[in-house]
Amino acid sequence: MRNNPASHGLWALTAPPAPDTTPLTGDTVADVIVIGGGYTGLSSALHLAEGGARVALLEASEIGFGGSGRNVGLVNAGMWVMPDTLPDTLGAPFGERLIEQLGRGPQKVFDLIAKHGIECEVERAGTLHCAVGHKGLQEIEARAEQWQKRGAPVLVLNAEETRRKVGGGHYTGALLDKRAGTIQPLAYARGLASAALTAGARIYTQSEAVAAQHNGSRWRIGTKKGSVDAEWVIVATDAYSKGPWSQIRQEQIHLPYFNFATRALPDDLRISILPERQGAWDTREVLSSFRFDRSGRLVFGSVGALQGVGESVHRAWAQRSLRKLFPGLRGVEFETGWFGMIGMTSDNLPRFHKLDHNVIAFSGYNGRGIAPGTVFGGVLASYVLGQIAESDLPLPVTDVEQQRFRAAKEAFYTTGAQLVHLVESWF
Repeated sequence: MRNNPASHGLWALTAPPAPDTTPLTGDTVADVIVIGGGYTGLSSALHLAEGGARVALLEASEIGFGGSGRNVGLVNAGMWVMPDTLPDTLGAPFGERLIEQLGRGPQKVFDLIAKHGIECEVERAGTLHCAVGHKGLQEIEARAEQWQKRGAPVLVLNAEETRRKVGGGHYTGALLDKRAGTIQPLAYARGLASAALTAGARIYTQSEAVAAQHNGSRWRIGTKKGSVDAEWVIVATDAYSKGPWSQIRQEQIHLPYFNFATRALPDDLRISILPERQGAWDTREVLSSFRFDRSGRLVFGSVGALQGVGESVHRAWAQRSLRKLFPGLRGVEFETGWFGMIGMTSDNLPRFHKLDHNVIAFSGYNGRGIAPGTVFGGVLASYVLGQIAESDLPLPVTDVEQQRFRAAKEAFYTTGAQLVHLVESWF
């Protein structure tokens, strides 16, 4: 996108074309303005349009330009935070309600894909959370126990079972979540956009929201070449927030995450690695993730930014790590590489904000954007349409939190990931 191969990499090369959209020119009216063309915004627009609302979505760049078009493509249930922690952190009834809704999140994604015929390389074989060492095994065992008591179809695999599922490595075990799977993330975003347009939503790309005015009953959101008037505004910009409600960005620490993709592997390697096509990631603090695309390319990622010296450091580490994990890959080169930003909140949980009168937002997905973004988009639509009350939401209303030392923390994460990968490349 934007002629930058390091922004969306493999996903831009293999996704179906985006639906035709144009910039906003002139003035128009709607019932709801949605700002942001990622999963949350597109899900909101789709559900609102299906509910009979007039929707205008403003996207500053292109559909799926932010995290929605750059992520690994793991469709996981829940959040990074342990299930039992949520009730204590959020209180009743929000904790268990959030667990229940996000536990069903992957099914919501897969249902939308099926309903609207979205071509996005969906694989529903589950995901593997691979344990590194005894501490990692304890972590996945605790996570499994907490999900199992809520009836979730998850199980812990031993080291040998994990090795068969992965096709390599020396993990002490893995959590297999049968609810989960993988998709081509940019293709999914573009498919949601097509579905929203078919339902009657209007989507304007290259249309950054630069101004907001409220006259007492309605909002006017201005772009460089036009404006939209509406009663409601949904802000769905998350980690890439800027413009009138850029404070959402201020409560998030940017954590860079990169991916490299190999060329399509030979058949003998393709059938020996992740033979059942689960997506996988490990329990390391600076974690690694890996999965296949539909054409047999192995996608391998970790924390870090592919810019400056980081590009060469992370590439060398990724090549060495893949060879160590799968010795048969010795000599395999990467075809593409790309990276984006994850927005991390102070407690690793998402937020629901009422930013102003009739201006609402979910944000802070902490690396779990596909299912939560889809679910929360539908929730926002139901709230605006009057189908649910504020007391029915999965999160309490909170004020925007300003993270202290944000720039320093972001520099620490970027530099720290480089140092970790540099040291690991030497040994």
